[in-house]
Amino acid sequence: MVSAKRYFEGTLPLAAFTRLRDSLVDAEGECRFSLEFGRDAMNQAFVEVRAEADLPMQCQRTLERYLQPVKVVQQLGLISSEAQEAALPEEMEPLLVPEGGELRAIDLVEDELILALPVVPINPDSSLPESVWPLEDEVKPNPFTVLSALKDHKK
Repeated sequence: MVSAKRYFEGTLPLAAFTRLRDSLVDAEGECRFSLEFGRDAMNQAFVEVRAEADLPMQCQRTLERYLQPVKVVQQLGLISSEAQEAALPEEMEPLLVPEGGELRAIDLVEDELILALPVVPINPDSSLPESVWPLEDEVKPNPFTVLSALKDHKK
């Protein structure tokens, strides 16, 4: 799989990430990334994925567009069968490599960006809407008072 240490870095437009685009408001912007392939002290092949991007998302509090900063650093242990997963160090996530051993860099970066997306995107700079509910201290009239008055009148 990995015979020597290799390092790649670059930028990709967000429009290049076809699966990620469905979670974004638009595809404006770019992602800076680096991939480092190597072997650890136990001779385990790995790839370290680093990615940084400001992802355009829709705030679920205000429904406005905002930029979600995402910074990912993930070390993936390259395995050729699921049986090898148990031998990976605790800090490594498994990555099952296809038979040919070829990986697409864009897929590695896109997978990590998708995993870094918030479940419910909320702009940290937004504020809660003003309260529209009546205050608890307000005394509310009893809707059955009128019925009680009719009942007393009928007697």
